[in-house]
Amino acid sequence: MATMTRNDFAVRLREKFGLTTADAYKMVDIVFDEICESLINGEEVKFAGFGTFKILDKNARMGRNPKTGASAVISARRVATFRPSNEFRERVANKK
Repeated sequence: MATMTRNDFAVRLREKFGLTTADAYKMVDIVFDEICESLINGEEVKFAGFGTFKILDKNARMGRNPKTGASAVISARRVATFRPSNEFRERVANKK
């Protein structure tokens, strides 16, 4: 299975829009930085036809070590989530 990397995004931007390599990398960095900053500030990031990124605050809870069965506290944390739009799901499901 192939992986899409930051470099791949920059190359595609360069090819589609005739950007310089440096400008393409700057654009990719700016987009990802803006997404990160918005999430850090507690904002949802929505892309129509693609999906929504948001941060969830998870409370501390009791869990267990699956190997030993010993109880352990799972600490409170913030996690980034992505929920794909229905249009995105349909496109992925119908692409073979």
